Amino acid sequence: MSAPLDKANQESLRNELVGLLSYINRVREEIAKMSRPADEEHQFETMSEQLDAVVKTTDEASNTIMASAEKNETLVEQLRKSITDPKLAAALDQISANDMDIIQACSFQDLTGQRVTKVARSLTYVEDRVNALAEVWGKDELEKVKIAVSKKTDDEKLLNGPSLPSNKAISQDEIDALFD
Repeated sequence: MSAPLDKANQESLRNELVGLLSYINRVREEIAKMSRPADEEHQFETMSEQLDAVVKTTDEASNTIMASAEKNETLVEQLRKSITDPKLAAALDQISANDMDIIQACSFQDLTGQRVTKVARSLTYVEDRVNALAEVWGKDELEKVKIAVSKKTDDEKLLNGPSLPSNKAISQDEIDALFD
């Protein structure tokens, strides 16, 4: 059997327990913020979806750019057959070189896609852990936590970015029609 704690040790233990409870409450508040954000633009669970959309959109853009450069090359080859002027032939050579630079520059997408995918997987892992903790505390308990809404600057209000394909957003054609 251990000896009873003296006053100093009791106070130290009490301080440690208060500190631990304070820390646990802060973690609970943070989990409540992630599970039930004060505004819809900071939903934790959509972060990996946003990153997946970045990878997909970048891939599509890179493919479009490379396809266009390849079409240019086809046109350059057709023109090359009918041009005898050395200056025009040199211009076609420069266009071909520029097309190759474009195609090589687009190869960045594969590397960035791999890196962003790793980050998205990490976020999914963290999200799963946060959801597990939220389950432990219970949704009812987390609903009681007050969440402060931070005011956005005028610039932040403009930073919505494109919507995810899963969200019903106004199409570019509909936006263009507003200006007709």
